[in-house]
Amino acid sequence: GDSVITVELTEEDKVEDDVVFYLVFTGSTVQHCTSTRKINPGSLETISPGHDCCETVKVALCASREGHPVLVVAEESFQFVQDEAYDAAQFLATCAGNQQALNFTRFLDRSRPPAADVDFLDEKVALAFRHLKLPAEWNVLGADQSLTENIPRETLMHFAVRLGLLRLTWFLLQQPGGRGALSIHNNEGATPVSLALERGYQKLHQLLTEEEAKEPDSWSTLSHTVHSGDYSVKHHRGLDVYMLTAEA
Repeated sequence: GDSVITVELTEEDKVEDDVVFYLVFTGSTVQHCTSTRKINPGSLETISPGHDCCETVKVALCASREGHPVLVVAEESFQFVQDEAYDAAQFLATCAGNQQALNFTRFLDRSRPPAADVDFLDEKVALAFRHLKLPAEWNVLGADQSLTENIPRETLMHFAVRLGLLRLTWFLLQQPGGRGALSIHNNEGATPVSLALERGYQKLHQLLTEEEAKEPDSWSTLSHTVHSGDYSVKHHRGLDVYMLTAEA
């Protein structure tokens, strides 16, 4: 989800300015309807929805005009795929309290990927996390809430801070257990806050210590979502398009 989609209209579909185009994505359990913006008379732009599973869905391009019935202009298939970022987010979400798995992730730190790769990883994994269906009881510290803060252990927050993943750290901070993870020491005696300071991650340290710290620049800062029962409406400010998602 959250990729830019461009729709090229054929000559006969180029119509008057008062016609509004929508894309309707119909999956097995969820349906999305997105508004579009006109780039020029023959091209439209919108944002792809974050879907609930990997499958091929039907996409209909619909045209609406006041006082007239909605027309289906064209239909096509669209495939949602499971990529490495989705796999990584699922792995991390599942291993929230698993010490063996979290210690295993530390080998990534030794390889020290280039800054551009870290930024790409941060954006993709944070985005995938936002589209995961996390259980209601999910917690950054794992399922075993009987563990006290005094027990040294590795957390997802240590992982995100160690690699300098700003957006993922922000996402985890908003989740249950996110703030609590900041004061937990690992076996080396480091908290996520002290790790950020030790590594010279100034923006990250600011994010963890300032009460009014703002979300790092990413796609999510450009969008605002309102949930209501089985429906959600998302406004993408960058393109000024809206997306209605409904569970079928």
